[in-house]
Amino acid sequence: MVLHAHLPYIRYPENEYHLEENWLYEAITETYIPLLGVFGGLLNDGVDFRITLSLTPTLIEMFNDGLLMRRYQRHLNNLIELSEKEIFRTKGHLTLEPLARMYHRKFS
Repeated sequence: MVLHAHLPYIRYPENEYHLEENWLYEAITETYIPLLGVFGGLLNDGVDFRITLSLTPTLIEMFNDGLLMRRYQRHLNNLIELSEKEIFRTKGHLTLEPLARMYHRKFS
């Protein structure tokens, strides 16, 4: 299996918040970190698997950018705060409260 990862270069130091930077943050949270979790689980389970993962220089540069990583941490903190509010808002709801808790664990 071959996975190829690329995002266009997005970095806007002149703006505190820029919508396009969310592409990177969502990709990290919803794709790259979960992939690492799956790979780690396969290794822990002793599964003999092979994979090729190619990362473009553009994406690697964004991963290594201190400004983007600080902003990603802020993005994650905002998601954690939102999930805490959702836990409170959905308290006692049979399906929504467990979902809010699941997202809180994921983001934490």
